Amino acid sequence: MITELTHTTAGRINKALTEGRANGSGGSGMVLTLVVVTDEENAHDAVKAATEASREHPSRILAVIKRPARGSRRRGEARVDAEVRIGAEVRIGADAGSGETVLLRLYDEAVDHAESVVLPLLLPDAPVVVWWPADAPAAPAEDPLGALAQRRITDTHAVDEPLRELAARAASYAPGDTDLAWTRLTPWRSMLAAALDQVRATVTSAVVESEPGNPSAELLARWLTERLRVPVEQRATDGPVVTGVRLYTGSGEIRIDRPVGVTATLSITGQPTRTLALRVRSTAELIAEELRRLDPDDAYAAALPTAVTPPSPPRANPEPEHA
Repeated sequence: MITELTHTTAGRINKALTEGRANGSGGSGMVLTLVVVTDEENAHDAVKAATEASREHPSRILAVIKRPARGSRRRGEARVDAEVRIGAEVRIGADAGSGETVLLRLYDEAVDHAESVVLPLLLPDAPVVVWWPADAPAAPAEDPLGALAQRRITDTHAVDEPLRELAARAASYAPGDTDLAWTRLTPWRSMLAAALDQVRATVTSAVVESEPGNPSAELLARWLTERLRVPVEQRATDGPVVTGVRLYTGSGEIRIDRPVGVTATLSITGQPTRTLALRVRSTAELIAEELRRLDPDDAYAAALPTAVTPPSPPRANPEPEHA
């Protein structure tokens, strides 16, 4: 069931939700509320990803789509339009929707007071997660919408200057903050930890290879610096994203390479080279991972402020990508 409301209020939206639940949508049984804060350009892809993630974590989705006055158009009276989608039969493209999705389009003055529209729509016993797919506030925890949430998700990879944005995330960090640039590293961190368990030697230095300015590579280098207490160099490659990590020990080298494709090679001195699954995951998979936990991510917090060596340019005669 889809209900469209124009020039509406939070009260009317809640009434539509209540009527939908009475027809068996089960929205009140959702495990959490995911608030997606975006603009019109990114709204479709963001809601689609949130909907796919809700298959694993049943969630109410509130999409706050901001449409401020632009250019010469004068700011007008505050206005809220809503599209209330109820029931598992609701679809976005070819993807089954969550039990309850509300698209909130905020115009003009209403853009500055999004929390007053969202707050009445929250359920008292359900945790709240806020996700900014693109442009996030400088201090997510201090943002009026971010202040409503137990977890706040940003994505430094989606902005024009990722490393500057990462510096802002470090300066404003509060428990509950996380970033999809960090979430993308989960397979890399798991593989590196497993590889180190196979080597009885101390790591003396490390190298992270990636496309220039990649925030995941920056965070990976910071994490290695913080965990291993060794110098970590960054080297620029053609990408895409993180393409390799090398750990140097007294007994040889541990090396993971993923220049292209969905697999990587793990090379450890004195052992056969192995092929590992290491594909680039979709945004929906990243959001689903973040929804599995609502407690603060201490590893992310520890990696954020750690300084690392600036990336060096590609070598004139680079070594082969695979050992």
